[in-house]
Amino acid sequence: LWYKERLTGNYEITYRVQVVVENGSYDRLSDLNCFWGADDPRHPDDFFARSAWRNGEFKNYNTLDLYYVGYGGNDNGTTRFREYHGEYYGVDDAKIKPILKDTDAAHLLKPNHWYEVKIRVENGATTYAMDGEELFSLPVADGKGDGYFALRLWQNHVRFADFQVANIDNLK
Repeated sequence: LWYKERLTGNYEITYRVQVVVENGSYDRLSDLNCFWGADDPRHPDDFFARSAWRNGEFKNYNTLDLYYVGYGGNDNGTTRFREYHGEYYGVDDAKIKPILKDTDAAHLLKPNHWYEVKIRVENGATTYAMDGEELFSLPVADGKGDGYFALRLWQNHVRFADFQVANIDNLK
């Protein structure tokens, strides 16, 4: 699910999200994932040019430059922060999308818990916080955090609320 506007400069993305586990057909405690700063190096002026080709296929996102958090991925076994480098097939995943940081078991999904997510790109850094705790931080070159934001879910039932995107300079 892509946010259609390209984000630039200093910005903040906030939302509340809950992974629902109530015995429904898609009630699966896994994969609360997101991308930000996403760009397509093959189509720098039309990010959505290959949307039909990507079609939600996870391997096709390897062709993008972006930041990614997989919270509760791998059947709620991992929470990871990655940076994708817009490479193509036949290249080792460790080069295309290296894991920058893994977290511990305390940072896996809990059923039916409302999470508060905050992603920031500000003054040469990007950060990802969950429930007020900064989990990931990375220095970024000027303009490197510019790009598109998306939520990526996989066979689960999720509720979202209070989604906001703000220019940080306007918040001060």
